[in-house]
Amino acid sequence: MSKIRILPDALASQVAAGEVVERPAALVRELVENSLDAGAGHIEVHAQRGGIAMIRIVDDGCGMDREDAMLCLERHATSKIRTKDDLGAICTFGFRGEALPSIASVSRFRLATRERESLVGTEIEVNGGKLTSVRDHGGAPGTVIEARSLFFNVPARRKFLRTENTEFAHVEQQLRLHAIANPQVAFTLTHNGELVLHLPATHDMLERIRGLVGGEMASRLLKVEESTFHGITVSGYIGGPGMSRSNRQMQTTYLNGRPIESASISYGLREGYHTALMKGQHPVTFLFIQMDPHAFDVNVHPAKKEVRFHDGNAVRDAISRSISRTLESAAKLPSGHAPARQPAFSLVPAPAMPVISHRQEQLDIPVTRTAAPLRQLAPVSPRAPIPEAPPPRLPVELEQKQDEAPPETKPASSKKEDADRPAAPDFRIIGVLQKLYVLMESPEGLVLMDQHAAHERVNFEKFRRALETGGVPCQRLLMPITLQTTPRDTDLLRQNQAALNRLGIEIDPFGPNVFKVEAVPAFLKTDDPAAWLDDVIEELRSLSAKSSSLRLSEDAIATTACRASVKSNDVLSIPELQALLKDLFACEMPYCCPHGRPTLVQISTAELERKFGRRAPG
Repeated sequence: MSKIRILPDALASQVAAGEVVERPAALVRELVENSLDAGAGHIEVHAQRGGIAMIRIVDDGCGMDREDAMLCLERHATSKIRTKDDLGAICTFGFRGEALPSIASVSRFRLATRERESLVGTEIEVNGGKLTSVRDHGGAPGTVIEARSLFFNVPARRKFLRTENTEFAHVEQQLRLHAIANPQVAFTLTHNGELVLHLPATHDMLERIRGLVGGEMASRLLKVEESTFHGITVSGYIGGPGMSRSNRQMQTTYLNGRPIESASISYGLREGYHTALMKGQHPVTFLFIQMDPHAFDVNVHPAKKEVRFHDGNAVRDAISRSISRTLESAAKLPSGHAPARQPAFSLVPAPAMPVISHRQEQLDIPVTRTAAPLRQLAPVSPRAPIPEAPPPRLPVELEQKQDEAPPETKPASSKKEDADRPAAPDFRIIGVLQKLYVLMESPEGLVLMDQHAAHERVNFEKFRRALETGGVPCQRLLMPITLQTTPRDTDLLRQNQAALNRLGIEIDPFGPNVFKVEAVPAFLKTDDPAAWLDDVIEELRSLSAKSSSLRLSEDAIATTACRASVKSNDVLSIPELQALLKDLFACEMPYCCPHGRPTLVQISTAELERKFGRRAPG
């Protein structure tokens, strides 16, 4: 007797439904995408009990005749593709022909549709995959799809559904994703008869975002000007420095209008935000990517959330460049915004190596000796006691030493980048709060500057420029470290050996899949150099081919900059604060420190007037 049997159509449909329809939100995703493909200008979504009891989608799209209405309930019946060549360049949301039959097989299903030029439409009812009735329909042009009692005939699937509130939260989130990408379409969402969302059609993307996330958040977003790299166009809106979340719920990205999740995009965002994002935080993004449909594949999973790129590095690089360019040219304070101005001063070029200030000599930043002790190339001078008064005059000293350095000629591209950076604003220094926060008056209101975070950013960028231009000094290890690597990591280290040497890491092959490390950067302070090198290799894996090699050691540079910066109890004079402010706005990213914390925060005059009752709220 044969052990292999062909499954009945009803059972096969339920198996397929488990991949396509995981919960009510998946049903909304599939049906809303069909409405968008049908050219709908208004889409209504009605839910009861989180979508478990009922989901109804109403649109004013093109509709279907009776033949198409009957045929759309068959598996793999679709109007989106015709040949296998179409599968390599999908330009619609749907294409698999599995959504409607899968939904109909696990619910009490009703389809009512009418074409605009037809006098009579078609209404079809299906109960758990069994066709029960087909009759004429006299409703408005468009399509109405209703699914009741989801998973009523699949108890194993139904028991995995969450509470009504949780399921409806997923439904609402799914509708929000499509509403952001399609501002020209009006959306309405109701739950248990109550209106939850009403979004009129608009041609302004920011207006649609404002209707979903609120005016306060929308006002803090930075516009990503449309730019094209490697044939990939990136545009949209992103959160500025200091604007982040502990999860990815506000990180939305679209590929040719389709909401997706991709590791390549996540890496590109991380590289683009760079030091403007705190560790463990995720950016707020509404990012839109346009590229040739032949350059990616959405036929990976029935849910169509995942995509595969033919050149993931190009996607990462395009996103990283667009994000970093937007952040560097931003003229917005973290809690307000200031108009862009032309630079009022010429930027002083960075010296070939980091300038060692008086405080840096005091800190000295030695490398901790461990079981594998480190030895300095040159003898270290004894530390001088740190005086309590007068405080160190860091910004003035740095400026004087820069003035003594020979001038360098900047390339034209560098001058253009300087012109795009925020100009040094005309802030009037009022005083210092708690020996840390500098209070300043601006045309827009009150500005507070964290002097430690601001000097961190100044020192960080000086160290980083020195690393890019001339490399960093290294200190030799008394006992070389041997690294046993995998074949993949071996190839990675060989390709990046020159970059690692510039970082002060003297690394050479020492046999099959073995490397010998004889020196590490002089600024490194660690109890375990071998563990630090493992972290460097891990970072090297995550960086794209276009990434700057200096990012391999930015954590160490940021720590060095932190230790070499003024502290909360260091009292600076007005000229020193003015010099610090000037140096801060000469940086590529002045509004956050290397760890992603804000350096400047603005309280607008309007907000102050509201707090003092001089202006009505709102």
